Amino acid sequence: MTENLLSPAEMERSDVLVLFGISGDLAKKMLLPALYRLTESGKLTVPVIGVAATDWDDDALRRHAREAVAAEGTDIDEEVFARFAANLSIVNGDFADASTFTRLREAVAGRGFVTYYLAIPPSLFTKVAGSLAAEGLNRNARLVVEKPFGHDLESARKLQDELSARFDNAHLLRVDHFLGSRAVESLMVSRFANTLLAPIWHRAYVDNVQITLAEDFDVADRGSFYDAVGCLRDVVQNHMLQVLALLVMEPPSATNAQAQGLEKWRALHATRTMDPAVTVRGQYDGYRDVEGVEPGSTTETYFATRMFVDNWRWADVPFYLRSGKAMAVSATEVVVELRKPPLELFGGDDIQTPPNIIRFRIDGDTGIRADLMLNKPESTDGP
Repeated sequence: MTENLLSPAEMERSDVLVLFGISGDLAKKMLLPALYRLTESGKLTVPVIGVAATDWDDDALRRHAREAVAAEGTDIDEEVFARFAANLSIVNGDFADASTFTRLREAVAGRGFVTYYLAIPPSLFTKVAGSLAAEGLNRNARLVVEKPFGHDLESARKLQDELSARFDNAHLLRVDHFLGSRAVESLMVSRFANTLLAPIWHRAYVDNVQITLAEDFDVADRGSFYDAVGCLRDVVQNHMLQVLALLVMEPPSATNAQAQGLEKWRALHATRTMDPAVTVRGQYDGYRDVEGVEPGSTTETYFATRMFVDNWRWADVPFYLRSGKAMAVSATEVVVELRKPPLELFGGDDIQTPPNIIRFRIDGDTGIRADLMLNKPESTDGP
């Protein structure tokens, strides 16, 4: 527990954002473009201090930020980027070096309430939190950590205890950035704002559900990070289980985090433990040749499993989860396959009518698509 010197109202906001790992892959692909968009919308006006083991100066960081925003395909507004760049600065140093945190303390001195965002390997969470506390930087501060949070239940509980010993638990946030996607948010909106889906959203009408997160790119220069994590911990136990929870949860009493969290907990509590007999792990060819990957690594780059949710709504409906790197295409989607009608009226020995499908595209060409059977305009014989 830490002593906070600011009032609760003052601690609702942040006066400065400190981003650990600002030179890393997560920051480049997601965080820096997101911060640019927040600047564009007028929601980010505070300083952003990056911390990384680089030889960059502030101008080098700004060039990196421009490259990150441009790589996302965003048309850069020079006036917006100038405001964004003016707020960027960097503290260089190794996270294991106490002097890094001394310099950081000088950089944030007198700035008010600070948010520390750890976009770094999970193995460094405790070290960084401890170093922040040793410099007194855990007062009037919020700590945000990215997934994965631990490597199993025991380590997750231990990590929670270690972090909450250094930061007030009310100011300790565990983030799954996948939930910030508009398309993921739309899963709950699609379910609970439309009466069209509600009557069929249960085992009487749903035959199976398929959740896919396929990426056509490999691990690139993230070999050492990915080899310690793997596909299951990288995206399945967080991103994909969050999507599963949104699909199977009961309607929350409100849209706030507490109400949603309660229904997600109930849904995941009813979810059956993964069965190794129906689980597949694999690697793409050449993975072990990636720099940072152990020569005999058994870390999976592909994972697939079948799961069940043991409650009245979803009993015996299989949920298929699959994800992988270096796949044929990139596709993040949910496919809800409905049961076929009880009698095949329009098929025959050589024709079977396909099932109705509701498809939620979460990445790329986002949206909802329904596949229904209709009669061809030029035909009078059947579908």
